[in-house]
Amino acid sequence: MREPRKEAWANSGYSRKIAQRHWNLPEKGEMESQREETFIDDIVQKSHLEKELLASLDGVSTAFDGGAGSGRFSILLAKKGIHVTHFDISQPMLDKAQQLAQEAGVLHNITFVRGALEDLSAYADRSFDLVLSFDAPVSYTYPNQQKVISELCRIAKKRILLSVSSRLGSLPYLANPVQKNQFILDENCPDPWVRQCVENYSAAVEGFRFHKQAAQELLENGLMGGEEEAAAYDRGEAPWCITYTFMPGELKDLLEQNGVGQVCLAGPGAYARTIPRDVLVKIMNDKEQREDFLAFCHAYDSNPYVCGMGKDNLFAKGEIVCQE
Repeated sequence: MREPRKEAWANSGYSRKIAQRHWNLPEKGEMESQREETFIDDIVQKSHLEKELLASLDGVSTAFDGGAGSGRFSILLAKKGIHVTHFDISQPMLDKAQQLAQEAGVLHNITFVRGALEDLSAYADRSFDLVLSFDAPVSYTYPNQQKVISELCRIAKKRILLSVSSRLGSLPYLANPVQKNQFILDENCPDPWVRQCVENYSAAVEGFRFHKQAAQELLENGLMGGEEEAAAYDRGEAPWCITYTFMPGELKDLLEQNGVGQVCLAGPGAYARTIPRDVLVKIMNDKEQREDFLAFCHAYDSNPYVCGMGKDNLFAKGEIVCQE
């Protein structure tokens, strides 16, 4: 009976409904804009993506940022004189991004659009020199993730940069209920997520039990969430989005099938996740060490042999070679 039920919720649009409700919580815009001030893994990941983005601007005058959130990368591009279409499902995210863009003096370079990645029909083929989608919004579109990647490739003229949820990177979470604590920059921070991690640490460890079947299922099918999230949504709650996690070879193949060449993969956070929190905090609080560390993380995490073990995301970049 399990598979029919799974098929029922997968085909009912729950992923999109849950994403809309989750990301449209009033506090989401403000919370997401502060992530790099709160967690070290976010600092490492955003630094990696920024380095890749800035190295990919040759010949780029227009960009599409899909799932652009509070504007971390669309504002960066706008500061470079690039006209950006900032596309997101969340009104609080769009509102925060507009505020930050105005403060940065680049509002004139950004077009803000509210929409879901499942529907990019408003955009013609090769509409944008550069297409980017960071922090895994593609993974929240299950069961439509392959179609979404195809559509993102379709509207890209020169190159595409993606980060999606990593299956191999996510699997260690199932054996580590306190994985986020390793990356708290300041344990006295009033951020609600930080407070929850700190105050529930002992209870999380004491109550933990490893479930081999759950780990095996994630390894085999790549899906985090489903029936429980759908039920929570029906109760009026705003659960975390149903998430599809990608294997490295799978993502590379999908891009190549959609006319992308020179595909390179990386696993942002692979190096940092090997280091104890006390050491990470010390590094982050020293400006010189911090910059050197982030530069080395980028080099290490770009090695194809570790790309699957990034902290949260699997990163891919490539050039558009098929322009039918």
